[in-house]
Amino acid sequence: MPRPSTLSSHELLRQEALALLDRLSRVKPFALLMPMTPAAAPGPVTQQAIERYLVQGRKHLRRRVEEYLRWLDSPTGRRTSANRAHGRFVHLKLMFNRVLTQFDLFADVLTQRSEHDHGARLGGLDTVAARALALPGAPYRPPPVLCYLDRGQGAAIRRARTRLPGGGRNPVAIIRVPRERMIGSGIASSLLHEVGHQGAALLDLVSSIRYDLNRRSRSEAIWIYWERWISEIIADLWAIAQLGVGSTLGLMGVVALPRAFVFRLGADDPHPPPWVRVLLSCEMGRQLFPDPQWDRLEASWHRYYPLREARKRERNVFAAVHRHMPTFVRALRSHRPARMKGRALETLFPVPERQPRLFRSLWPRWQGDVEQMIRHDPSLVFAVLGQAKADGRISADAEGQLLARLLNYWALRSTLHPDRTRLPKEIPKAPTH
Repeated sequence: MPRPSTLSSHELLRQEALALLDRLSRVKPFALLMPMTPAAAPGPVTQQAIERYLVQGRKHLRRRVEEYLRWLDSPTGRRTSANRAHGRFVHLKLMFNRVLTQFDLFADVLTQRSEHDHGARLGGLDTVAARALALPGAPYRPPPVLCYLDRGQGAAIRRARTRLPGGGRNPVAIIRVPRERMIGSGIASSLLHEVGHQGAALLDLVSSIRYDLNRRSRSEAIWIYWERWISEIIADLWAIAQLGVGSTLGLMGVVALPRAFVFRLGADDPHPPPWVRVLLSCEMGRQLFPDPQWDRLEASWHRYYPLREARKRERNVFAAVHRHMPTFVRALRSHRPARMKGRALETLFPVPERQPRLFRSLWPRWQGDVEQMIRHDPSLVFAVLGQAKADGRISADAEGQLLARLLNYWALRSTLHPDRTRLPKEIPKAPTH
């Protein structure tokens, strides 16, 4: 019986490269894979941005593998040592794994869209986030936004145009929403905070304001703390400037933690300590939307977490920071970023249209009538609901039922009116290494 022949080293590599091409061809567009209702699906702009990015990566990898196969069969390739030929193949294999890593990153987010109820509500959150980023008069073109749920208390964002695992720029903003926030008005606080991180990046706010704070700290050391925390403070401002008291209530729900965490002063944490953060939110609300409710909320927070229970070092720092809050917030509101061409930061937001007296006049007229509420901007609707909650005019179960209907409607509207969204002029390119 003849003995089977053994493939040469180069022939083995050729077979592996062909197998890699075969596996690559089995990676399909999400539109062919994901079972979801149209209302749960990401908007056309978002889908196109993701698919274009991933297709670019797969096409680039396919070209590289085909080039490798041609080289392997060429006289030069046949003369090359097995060690060097194998090294080139290993590089292609790493590229293939990066392509799959990025595919799985988006797949993990999109798979949730097939969940009953939550799928469409995530589509509604996409709409809320997109509208909160596309502020009238904002000097930037907002990227698409995609939301998903995950465990834990805090939200997070993978900003658009930042580096993805394996290289390349993220084509969309991906916002992780805590599952425990589904569904209540507090979800808007987490959502718009993360939107604020994307908006701050588009306006280069962190470096702009940090430069100003650093200059001020040379004459007064207290500004150093604001400089350390400014990235998270800007995101909180983005939320409260559109949601009013609902943002502060949502924040209180997130950072209501054991005292050791509330009074913790970390040297490298970009977040203000929870004790400071809630009081700062109250101060921002007090200056943007004057109303006695901010004093009441602040008093409640002091009762929940008396400063005397903090250690001496934290107690002294927090007391000094608290006294300085009005000065800092005035400086923040009046800051004039270069990209806003002389306008103060406060003018970016619809502050005159988000006053508590307006919210209190709208709620009796709406009385939970979805047909009236859907005529308004989603962030305004959340703001009115947050005010009604603060005033004790809506129960938790009524709020949840109403928000579920609204999120479903916003998802449906974005599905039936795709012409209201446009593809960004620039689609980030996949990595080419």
